[in-house]
Amino acid sequence: MGSLGLSRFEDLVSTVAHYQALAAENYSRVRTLAEELRAGLCAHIGSTDGVCVRLVPPAGAFEAKDYGDQAFSVPPKGFRPLGAILFGLAVRVSAGTDWMRVTIECHKIGDDFIARIVGGEEYRLSIPLKDNDPEPFYDHIYDHVLDWFKTQIERYEAGEYGGREIGFDFSRNQDETLA
Repeated sequence: MGSLGLSRFEDLVSTVAHYQALAAENYSRVRTLAEELRAGLCAHIGSTDGVCVRLVPPAGAFEAKDYGDQAFSVPPKGFRPLGAILFGLAVRVSAGTDWMRVTIECHKIGDDFIARIVGGEEYRLSIPLKDNDPEPFYDHIYDHVLDWFKTQIERYEAGEYGGREIGFDFSRNQDETLA
């Protein structure tokens, strides 16, 4: 017999049900944070001609559209792992249809979240973001994207270009790739 007079199987099923309830809560909270990050970062960047940040999958090919549940590294339903969740923020980087993906990893610590660009510095965030000074994280993401382009320009001007660093993926309109 397991705890509280349950059979071992009943104890296992009860424990896994609790685990899954926490995984569902984690997904819901990270999804809320991601939506707030998307909207807040777009406002922070200040595009005057439309949407400039979209939620996209954290890896693989993507288009410049919001992916809903497919933007996250764990499924919205069914058996989910309890742990860090990845999602992509596609940032529009031109007046046209060029987008760059930044992959964000997020995990819960108490009532807060630790969010970071994969491979980057960690930030402690709380929801709702607007009430908890997200500007330093928005600046970090913006600077990360901007600095990538500045580094590529410097390398080109110094004659040291040709490679592509890991950390960014681009999405372009299909018509433009055929031109």
